[in-house]
Amino acid sequence: MFDLGISKIMLIGVVALVVIGPERLPRVARTVGALMGKAQRYVNEVKREVNQAIEIDELNKAKASIESAARDLEHSVRTHASDFQQGVQTLSQDVSKEVAPASAGAAQPQDDKAQWEGAWETLESETPEDASRREFIAAGASSVAPVAYVPPRKNWRSRRQAVPAWYKARQQVRTRLRSGTARAARSKPGPMA
Repeated sequence: MFDLGISKIMLIGVVALVVIGPERLPRVARTVGALMGKAQRYVNEVKREVNQAIEIDELNKAKASIESAARDLEHSVRTHASDFQQGVQTLSQDVSKEVAPASAGAAQPQDDKAQWEGAWETLESETPEDASRREFIAAGASSVAPVAYVPPRKNWRSRRQAVPAWYKARQQVRTRLRSGTARAARSKPGPMA
């Protein structure tokens, strides 16, 4: 806090001894020490509050940047989802347009079958990961039960750990077999004869 060396402190002590006197010097020194301690505590508290305010400000900035990144990600996901949905709608419209004329003219069953196969091939080529395939895979993965861990059987007769001191104090477990009086009598020297 202050740049005081040993020589400067000794000089201040000698001047204080001369000015204040030896009777009041200890009381004044205690008062000055208490005031210096209060000043140091106040400075440390101010430093701690400033550091805490800086950390809160940094956390708020990080939170704002993460929120903006999340909004950008949500926006991009929504645009891609809407593009995908529009693609599916146009594909279903194309399929329904191809199926409608074929269903009107039922004279050519072979051509109708070929059109359906072509429609399914385009659907499969457009959407390789359709929902039914994902549900099938998820159902297969969830039906497999994980193997339960069975710990090896241990000898229950042998003690594995020491009893904690807090448990002994709570349960009032006796740690010494002699009473306090018996221990004092044992350590007390005998009468001199």
